Amino acid sequence: MTGTLVLAGTPIGDVADAPPRLAAELTGADVIAAEDTRRLRWLTQALGVTTKGRVVSYFEGNEAARTPELVEELVGGARVLLVTDAGMPSVSDPGYRLVAAAVEKEIRVTAVPGPSAVLTALALSGLPVDRFCFEGFLPRKAGERRSRLQEAAEERRTLVYFEAPHRLDDTLAAMAEVFGAERRAAVCRELTKTYEEVRRGPLAELAVWAADGVRGEITVVVEGAPERGPEELDAAELVRRVRVREEAGERRKEAIAAVAVDAGIPKRVVFDAVVAAKRADG
Repeated sequence: MTGTLVLAGTPIGDVADAPPRLAAELTGADVIAAEDTRRLRWLTQALGVTTKGRVVSYFEGNEAARTPELVEELVGGARVLLVTDAGMPSVSDPGYRLVAAAVEKEIRVTAVPGPSAVLTALALSGLPVDRFCFEGFLPRKAGERRSRLQEAAEERRTLVYFEAPHRLDDTLAAMAEVFGAERRAAVCRELTKTYEEVRRGPLAELAVWAADGVRGEITVVVEGAPERGPEELDAAELVRRVRVREEAGERRKEAIAAVAVDAGIPKRVVFDAVVAAKRADG
């Protein structure tokens, strides 16, 4: 009989937030894969538990190499517990590779639900929470970061990002440029910790605030794009937009559909404009 892989959420700040089952899983696991073994040692001491299983490191640098070893343990019947420094494994933390490998081997995967910076920040932001998407960390390079933001510029759902404190000012400035200076956002810092802070306001205002330097663990929540009414575009502009998309490699049918969606008008209107322009060109 194969073993079980357990993904365990750990406190993102206050150790008192540890789920009750975490202590039992730490005590009973045959193998504990930890993102940082020193952090694990601190956690077990804080919870007053003693581990009996073998402890191995499992972080970004060795995740690919160590996954087969852990899968072998699981195939052999071991109960493997995966913990990261804070929050839920796999959510911008190590874990996805191991889960995918375990699922492929038809090994049982379960979880100990725990604190999440994503959901905590979302709930505290004061922004709509009925629909949201998690974007993780943005690229470090300015050009790649801008491209990623442009992909999300028309996203209607609330957006949640992680960011390093030393890049926060540049990221907020880029968001203000791409999403709009007045787009509402919230910067959530040191959630559940002693110096927890939630700063809310327009992106441009938050970028100015962050320019003085911000410390701690950061989660940024950004309001989704406002719903747009139909744009008042003349036929020439509709045709131009279709041609831009065609030149970028889209087929005409897809280009017409995309322009219609962007403009909030029926596809037939764009199609007729394109046909008329083609006739005029001879």
